[in-house]
Amino acid sequence: MTSVHDTNLPSEIVACVQRALDEDIGPGDATTNSVIPAQATMSGQIIAKQAGIVAGLDVAQLALQLLDKSVAFRALVSEGEQVTNRQVLARLAGSARALLTGERTALNFLGRMSGIATLTRQFVDAVAGTSAIILDTRKTAPGLRAVDKLAVKRGGGQNHRIGLYDMILIKDNHIDFAGSLGEAVRRARAAAGSLEIEVEARTLEDVQAALSLDVQRILLDNMTPEMMGQAVTMNGGRAKLEASGNVTLNNIRAVAESGVDFISIGALTHSAPNFDVSLDWSNA
Repeated sequence: MTSVHDTNLPSEIVACVQRALDEDIGPGDATTNSVIPAQATMSGQIIAKQAGIVAGLDVAQLALQLLDKSVAFRALVSEGEQVTNRQVLARLAGSARALLTGERTALNFLGRMSGIATLTRQFVDAVAGTSAIILDTRKTAPGLRAVDKLAVKRGGGQNHRIGLYDMILIKDNHIDFAGSLGEAVRRARAAAGSLEIEVEARTLEDVQAALSLDVQRILLDNMTPEMMGQAVTMNGGRAKLEASGNVTLNNIRAVAESGVDFISIGALTHSAPNFDVSLDWSNA
């Protein structure tokens, strides 16, 4: 059993889980505290109700152990593992009040993260055999970015920039305000320090302009696979190329086969269906 004191989860996720518990419990679980004796114990198991990729068992465990650190939680599968419908994912036991009070928060995190991981794995599998890497975006649920991005990694994808602070991405509005792409890049370089600079390109002319400025990365915005292929040829390996915009499971193979390095997909975190999980209880 892993205790909340030696969890490997980052502090941002611990704080996020605590906020979720505070939101749900408020001054106290009126139902559980009035019906369940304080010393009662129970046990149960978490069951997958569909096939997919599991992510977030450790986050679910944290939600329960923040309420009672003595709750026993034994994961039966690994993070990122493919599971089947009705497969038992974990067994747990301990204070009935803690388990019943934390149940919904624990399942909310597990269902969301497993849903994101499952969708991510579908995209990763769709580009298998190509050199393209699947990336997430900043289109995460407010306050849940660390959780959402961890789920993407556990589904086999990689994280793009975490926020606005760890990379420079010059988009059309930045270029318009600066007056030109060249001026925007000049200002970014003067202020960026060691941060990587990526620029958005909507046309092949934009790609050529970005290449002339020797930037490290170019975002190919809403281009067709054919245009992306031309951009790859123009690039000649000088910059890393990222495809973005309207990428689906139906077209991602063609995008990957254009030769781009990265494919960023907002749907991984803003449109992933919730993964169906449940807790079955028994008296301990």
